[in-house]
Amino acid sequence: MSHPLFGPEVREMLAEHDTEGLRSLCDSLHPATVAEVLDDEFTPEQIWEVISPSDLRTQAAIFEYLPTSRQVEMVEGTGRPQVGKLVEKMSHDDRADLLRRLPARVREALLRLVDEADRRDIATLFTYEPGTVGSLMTTDYAWLPPSLTAAEAIDQLRQQAPDRETIYYVYVLGEHCRPPAGGGVATRRLLGIVSLRDLILAPRHAKIGDLMETEFVALKLDDDRKTAAETLARYDFIAMPVVDPDGGMLGIVTHDDVIDVLQQEATEDLQKQAGVGPIEGAYLEARFASVWWNRVKWLSAVFVAQMFTINAMAFFQVKIEAVTVLAIFVPLCLSVGGNTGSQAATLVIRAMALGEVRVADWVRVFRRELLMGTALALSLGALALIRTYFLTPEHLLHRADHLIQLTNTISFAVMGICLWGTILGSMLPIAIQKMGFDPALMSSPIIATLSDVSGIFIFFGVATLFFF
Repeated sequence: MSHPLFGPEVREMLAEHDTEGLRSLCDSLHPATVAEVLDDEFTPEQIWEVISPSDLRTQAAIFEYLPTSRQVEMVEGTGRPQVGKLVEKMSHDDRADLLRRLPARVREALLRLVDEADRRDIATLFTYEPGTVGSLMTTDYAWLPPSLTAAEAIDQLRQQAPDRETIYYVYVLGEHCRPPAGGGVATRRLLGIVSLRDLILAPRHAKIGDLMETEFVALKLDDDRKTAAETLARYDFIAMPVVDPDGGMLGIVTHDDVIDVLQQEATEDLQKQAGVGPIEGAYLEARFASVWWNRVKWLSAVFVAQMFTINAMAFFQVKIEAVTVLAIFVPLCLSVGGNTGSQAATLVIRAMALGEVRVADWVRVFRRELLMGTALALSLGALALIRTYFLTPEHLLHRADHLIQLTNTISFAVMGICLWGTILGSMLPIAIQKMGFDPALMSSPIIATLSDVSGIFIFFGVATLFFF
């Protein structure tokens, strides 16, 4: 069934109260497909009506793929007792994220509909700081004791699988760790990990303790979420365990959560580099006042900094009046610094985000960008020479010999500004990170503004050598 036919067909079923057709539709399509079309074309009340005929597990699967803002609307707009049961069937980390976004009164009312075990699990996940591994973690994992045989383990996994986030990795747990100081979650020690593939291929009577991999990589609760993303990407894991300081198993972080993190981090970095962020939520759903503030504060800072170009131009006003043709070429030369600086900054910031460049590598970066800046400067300088010498109208020149002077000025100014912009754009992000800030703060507008101000001094410094 294609998307264009989906909406009208669902509306027809709703009008006819065809619950059997709605159930069949929700069960036959992927939950992401159902959620996408329902979010685009239907109200929260209609969405509830569409998914209600299906079983709770299907409802929860579709509900999880809806945007968080739409989930909040649906929960706030209904008092149906089934919401509590639906939340119980959601992935543990997804339902914790949803409840964090709900108003306190709605959250408390909803938690009263959830059974005691799930309420305790949600309360535990709520204690972890946003942006940490704990906030990404789910307690929804498959585990086995080491004493089982492969055949017994597969029988147990059949029972666990319907309620687990993933069963591709099975965690082998031992005895309980010592009770946490001051209370907290009681945990079992993580002894090893066995993959479902190894379990299926193993002899029926092989012990799990003999099959498990005891050398494994684990995350800590307070690790930054970017650490989880980088680690999963480095090892190509589907999931990774999260352990406490005593090696007790707390939960897992899965690849789908990491994809969300990478998308969010990339979006935030892009917004920061453009001088508009970070902005929370989707573009059309973000609060107008919040977007305005995030944009205007950067624009104001850049605007104030750009005012220094007025002072710089005023400083060289006498020279501009003496050779007015120079003023025509100022925008051309200054744009070179902003463009090359933004290029270099983007490349370095991205390399730092991927872990390819560290602060300690600044000498290597400087040397590379010095060579690159020189090559770029020579290329653009040659273009400037051709443009100035062959295409400058004679009536703009005060004297015939001004053409040679002008050509030298523009060519060398372009080369100097290009080289300086490249070095500035590559070194500033590293300096910002050295000071403990996010290098993405070195946005393109800031690089361009700094290049403009310094470029004016380079331009007129070169002009002084040839004209005055």
